[in-house]
Amino acid sequence: MTSHESFSYIGNHFREEFLIPMPTKFTISRIDHVSIAVRDYEKAEKFFRTVLGAIPGASAVDPKAKYLWQIFSLGDLTRLELLKATGQGSFLDGFLSERQGGVHHITLQTPDIAEARKYLEENGIPYFGYHEYQESYWKEIFIHPRDAFGVLIQIAEFNADDWLNDSVRFSEKGKRWQIEKDASGIRLNFSHPGGGHVTMQLTREEADQLIEDLKAR
Repeated sequence: MTSHESFSYIGNHFREEFLIPMPTKFTISRIDHVSIAVRDYEKAEKFFRTVLGAIPGASAVDPKAKYLWQIFSLGDLTRLELLKATGQGSFLDGFLSERQGGVHHITLQTPDIAEARKYLEENGIPYFGYHEYQESYWKEIFIHPRDAFGVLIQIAEFNADDWLNDSVRFSEKGKRWQIEKDASGIRLNFSHPGGGHVTMQLTREEADQLIEDLKAR
């Protein structure tokens, strides 16, 4: 959506209307993770860790909603979450009643949940479940599947590195990059705002060109 467009919201249908641009600070930084609810957690965990190489990060049990969540990292910037019920009356009971597992929701990261709420309200898009956890380390809202084309969407404000395994986080404290030499050239590691790090391999020729480009700036 551009700042020059507004949408009237009716169920799963948008009516596009061109109005005066609406100033907003609301942005979606990225898809942080896809959340998968499963009945057989042990089997699912073994599949994602052993077969696909997922690295476990943060995990917790919610005693009120009766479920466990576990974050996993795959590659440098990709994450998923596994959910499982921990007792009768879990909020996952309905979702898992007719399936062994499946995508439960997707989580979008925003730098400002207040602006997200304001923007949705101004555009007539319903949301629910606003919650701010202690010390404000996680703030969230949800858009129901009936209002998001069949997908449960979680929008949250948080620091992604707080939820990752130490081996996945960028290790160079106080810097946002790291340079390693090897036989073929150099390896550049960068801290990523979405958590963790990205790696780029450069040949010696590419490294020399990068140095020249930096000098020219």
